[in-house]
Amino acid sequence: MSVRPDRGETAPEKRIRKFYDVLFGVYGPQGWWPASTRFECAVGAVLAQNTSWTNAEKAVKTLGRNRLLDSKRLKSIPTGRLAELIRPCGHHNLKARRLLNFVDFLLDGYGGDMENMLGEDATALREKLLGVNGIGEETADCILLYALGKPSFVADAYARRILARHGMISPSSGYRETRELFTRSLRPDAAVFGEFHALIVKTGKLHCKKTARCDGCPLSFDPHDPELRPG
Repeated sequence: MSVRPDRGETAPEKRIRKFYDVLFGVYGPQGWWPASTRFECAVGAVLAQNTSWTNAEKAVKTLGRNRLLDSKRLKSIPTGRLAELIRPCGHHNLKARRLLNFVDFLLDGYGGDMENMLGEDATALREKLLGVNGIGEETADCILLYALGKPSFVADAYARRILARHGMISPSSGYRETRELFTRSLRPDAAVFGEFHALIVKTGKLHCKKTARCDGCPLSFDPHDPELRPG
């Protein structure tokens, strides 16, 4: 799987690709995002906001058992009932409203079927998603990347922390700056973007928490490898 873009490169861009090679070599494919349909994946992206995937997954499975992983069925139940069903994901009242906002967007613009989104330009669709109340940049990118297979990189908190600790961005850098660096560094390939994001999350959970655990990290600084040194 090639991750090299078709143009010249800067040192940070080269290092990012090195990170991908190292992490993939150590951890292998991660098989993200676990979902049986595009809509289920999008629901999971909304419910995973500010919580662990474990908690979001419990809520998604509850919706599945209640045959509610369908836009029209989900729209038909009261907001309060939906909030109770997704309680395990935290902030359940807020997320119920956000999820129904996304359902309204899907029903109004695409007949409730995410397949109707596939032919749309990713940049234009991203802007539409960001216009939905409760859909931020990370959630929009998750939906585009994992539910729709479009190359839209997810620059989550782990990605920002890892790059900042390697001196590749400022600790104060935001989502957009980090996302743009990853996007410039890689060929626009949804499979690569998804795999890299999953590998970053794994590394973050194991090593790059708020308190760094660098021992054993595949990205630990190597004085003999300039692409793994701090910037």
